[in-house]
Amino acid sequence: MNQEMTRQKRIIGDILRVELGDGSHTYARVLGEASYAFYDARTRSEIETSEIVKQPILFIVAVMRYAVTKGHWKRVGNVPLEPALLTLPLKFIQDALDPTQFRIYDNGHIRPATRKECEGLEREAAWDPEHVEERLRDHFAGRPNRLVESMKIR
Repeated sequence: MNQEMTRQKRIIGDILRVELGDGSHTYARVLGEASYAFYDARTRSEIETSEIVKQPILFIVAVMRYAVTKGHWKRVGNVPLEPALLTLPLKFIQDALDPTQFRIYDNGHIRPATRKECEGLEREAAWDPEHVEERLRDHFAGRPNRLVESMKIR
């Protein structure tokens, strides 16, 4: 993708335009920590920020900082976070050496957990923006995403 890379600051509440590589785009919202909410709003035209934030959220994941700071995703506005977005969803950690051991990442705190508690949660990971774009394209095409599949509980 040949975009001009403009330096930007990562500001909570910012709305970012996420190009999907086929002339369409969707939007993301900067949340606390390294997290972003991605909206179910695939379009080829611009949507007002007040309308973007009314769209359903597909998923919330942590993303590498350069997605914003190097301008990979362009800032299109800022809307203060609704109370529901101030608390991030729980994420799971599965021990690589002992896959029977689980922990839950809860807004900066890690605690022991059972496998059952972790079912249905996102794995704690920092995504590259290109991988998030692939996940979004797969979602809109109605197909499974290879990274999501690989990150499920083993």
